[in-house]
Amino acid sequence: MNKSIVCIGAGYIGGPTMAVIAKMNPDRKVVVVDINAERIKAWNSEDYALPIYEPGLVDVVREVRGKNLFFSTDIEGAVKECDIVFVGVNTPTKMFGRGAGRASDLQYWEATAREIKEWATGDKVIVEKSTLPVRTAAAMDAILNDHAKHSFTVLSNPEFLAEGTAIRDLLEPDRVLIGGPATPAGQKAVAEIVDIYRGQDGRWVPQERILTTNVWSAELTKLAANAMLAQRVSSVNALAGLCEATGADIDEVARVMGADRRIGSKFLKAGPGFGGSCFKKDVLNLVYLCESFGLHTAAEYWAQVIKMNEHQQERIVTRLFKAMFNTLANKRIALFGFAFKADTGDTRETPAGTVARLLHEEHVRLAITDPKALPNARRDLADLDGIDYVDDPYKAAENADAVLLMTDWREYPALDWARIFDVMRKPALVFDTRNCLDASALLGLGFKVLNIGK
Repeated sequence: MNKSIVCIGAGYIGGPTMAVIAKMNPDRKVVVVDINAERIKAWNSEDYALPIYEPGLVDVVREVRGKNLFFSTDIEGAVKECDIVFVGVNTPTKMFGRGAGRASDLQYWEATAREIKEWATGDKVIVEKSTLPVRTAAAMDAILNDHAKHSFTVLSNPEFLAEGTAIRDLLEPDRVLIGGPATPAGQKAVAEIVDIYRGQDGRWVPQERILTTNVWSAELTKLAANAMLAQRVSSVNALAGLCEATGADIDEVARVMGADRRIGSKFLKAGPGFGGSCFKKDVLNLVYLCESFGLHTAAEYWAQVIKMNEHQQERIVTRLFKAMFNTLANKRIALFGFAFKADTGDTRETPAGTVARLLHEEHVRLAITDPKALPNARRDLADLDGIDYVDDPYKAAENADAVLLMTDWREYPALDWARIFDVMRKPALVFDTRNCLDASALLGLGFKVLNIGK
């Protein structure tokens, strides 16, 4: 009989991951638990008004919820019932004490480990899904197995999902990474998790895409992968500034660089910088790890990736300031897109949030529109007054001096830009920070156009 699964944490990791695991393992019971009752209520809503937006997620949940996928606030009951425990609790950046602003805050993770130990009624396999510092599994093992009634085997199974494509990434992953101890119990536990990802009848993830390592390598790989991706974003944005100064075109430069098979084309798109819950947090965590082991030059190197990302958002406001006659005070700017990327409502660490705050400091009259992220925008900017939150982009653009496009939603290139031009104050400016609009067409309509890296 295949073992049942519980995931502690019903957020961006737990919800989609467990939904797909349930879909691909119809012979297993999968339970997702969380202390947030409102979040669980949303996962169980009759109209499938799920707490997160992800293309394809509703279809998967609709297929398996109530059959072999369940959402609950009864964490204790689920831990007692299930054999395999995935831990996907939040591990935010620590904002106090040692490592403040860089290290991970592990208080929620440790509390969860102690609760698992207290509630367990038998041996368990514990699987880290949250992004955690290297050797956190050793601490979890020490807590769980110290004078314990039962045996706990701790594995690392970091997620490599990209928001906006999470369901596709789960159904057809580039790789699945499972790290376990080199002990008989560890190898047996690894094989059990491999079996989950193979799916019923072995038809989900091909065996060659399931990679196994020791626990420490698995924990570090997640940080390393995100740091490398973040570094590429900061690198191409650094080149974008040089392109603007010299008359080069960053899209042309990136296309030629990407044609080199040693480099590749992924993450060479200039823009407002990276956002989301992972990149900044993981790079800062890597900075802290390097500092902790005395690798100060390496720490400074990775810290520069974050500094470059922040500079890119400051540079957007500076260019806007110069293009609008060196004053932004009392001008209306329509900010198109607040989510950190298209196809998600997530606004954590979104570049648009930083830019909005910088513009607010300049006494700009902001109108923010976004297809999915307006509720989160209202929450994130609740301390700022005088901001309009508008569902309709045409309404947001009325009497605006500029449109600042921050998120490359597919809807935006399809808008009637002649209609937008007609309702704006003149001269009308469009600053396309994603380089996703037809600049020549906009110029033909009468807009002044700014792009990143051009």
